[in-house]
Amino acid sequence: MTRARIGALAALLGIVAAAAILTVRPSSDQVPSRTPAERPILLLLSSLPIVFGEDFSLKSSGSAALTALQTRYRVVPISTAARSELAKGRLLLMAHAAAQMPENLVALDNWVRAGGKVLLLADPRLEWPSDRPLGDPLRPSPMFPDTGLLAHWGLRLDAPARPGPQVRKLEGYDVLTNSPGTLVGACPIGSEGLIADCRVGKGRAIVVADADFLDTAILGKPAEQNLDALLKELAELQRE
Repeated sequence: MTRARIGALAALLGIVAAAAILTVRPSSDQVPSRTPAERPILLLLSSLPIVFGEDFSLKSSGSAALTALQTRYRVVPISTAARSELAKGRLLLMAHAAAQMPENLVALDNWVRAGGKVLLLADPRLEWPSDRPLGDPLRPSPMFPDTGLLAHWGLRLDAPARPGPQVRKLEGYDVLTNSPGTLVGACPIGSEGLIADCRVGKGRAIVVADADFLDTAILGKPAEQNLDALLKELAELQRE
């Protein structure tokens, strides 16, 4: 091989190496897994098929979102935001939950004000596919069933100005959302209205105006950073 060819090959390898450095996310930005003994309780309240498939079959191994969550948390599903259920933990992922009774909303508000921390995914236009017929009580609501909780925390959730997939920033990650809404109000708002960070008494509520970003099986490869962003958001919430 001539010196000219060797020089050209070395230059090409240098370009490839530089490109790899630019495209690989630094490990410091990734949320590391925890050993089982280190995993704190994460309460999960959701109408979405995260733990089981829509048919509640025992053959279902859960969603990709559940698998990601279980690398860092002991996930404890709860059925409502009742006081007895919330007493099981201090960190809650409330992912497009079904409508709650007024007394449960009061319990949730009191739980946060006493120091609880909640990541609330409130989707004003859910695109998550479902085989259940309209009107089926087990079918997720097409919009977040807000009965005054967000307004109580100083927020308003607006429907999307345009439907369809859109990329938004969440904890520094490019997250593929689907028909995300817009949050406005008294809490600090970020990422084009996608996220609000509310201090509620001694606790904290982070609200995200999309839940479809958890459905990485449907969104595909463009959503490969979505669950990293979810874990980073929970880590940020838990840190304080």
